[in-house]
Amino acid sequence: MSVLEIKDLHVSVETDQGTKQILRGVDLSIQEGEIHAVMGPNGSGKSTLAYTIAGHPKYHVESGSILLDGAEVLTMSVDERARAGLFLAMQYPVEIPGVSVTNFLRTAKTAIEGEAPPIRGWIKEVRESMANLRMDKSFAERNVNEGFSGGEKKRNEILQLELLKPKFAVLDETDSGLDVDALKIVSEGVNRAKANTGLGLLLITHYTRILRYIEPDFVHVFVNGRIAEQGGPELADRLEDEGYDRFLALPNVG
Repeated sequence: MSVLEIKDLHVSVETDQGTKQILRGVDLSIQEGEIHAVMGPNGSGKSTLAYTIAGHPKYHVESGSILLDGAEVLTMSVDERARAGLFLAMQYPVEIPGVSVTNFLRTAKTAIEGEAPPIRGWIKEVRESMANLRMDKSFAERNVNEGFSGGEKKRNEILQLELLKPKFAVLDETDSGLDVDALKIVSEGVNRAKANTGLGLLLITHYTRILRYIEPDFVHVFVNGRIAEQGGPELADRLEDEGYDRFLALPNVG
């Protein structure tokens, strides 16, 4: 069984005011098939964790490790992490002018698998996934995220998740900016990907509403770059009722 292990992770970032420590010793283990929700107030380090796992060069790992099935992720390049089975759905997906969704997906799949997927079966799979996500087939020929609404960008992220079939996916505030209908469609896509592949999920969110559709096995509360509390789904319900007030005495990382 695959496992993603984060061990005593300390991460900093350079700012105009100098080096700023963001993560201050994070320990987290995700087994294949598990859903872990990471919640917390703004500036607590949630997105820093996501981008560090993905290999964003802005974030400097001072100490600790990230292991995927025992292999050190921190020594891998970004593309090596993707081939190893890691996936990041970004909070703010970027536009890629001049690259169609179709070409992007096939190129990504080829890079991850090491060979191009058989064209007929691939086209069928793409069309089915797009239909499930209520994406008009014209999206396939549009440039990646160019002119897409917020909801369309998020659906496109989940389309990639379904087609690329990673071992572990980090969803960074995928619910941000979605209306109720789009949230349901995106959540259905995430649940479908998990059911089809058994992937492990690290779901980063401020709010509990997405957890009504994607039920977590574990909930972790991030405060000041650390896990301040963890538990089962009932912890999310408690946060819904109480908010983060009882954590506000702890200093925030901004």
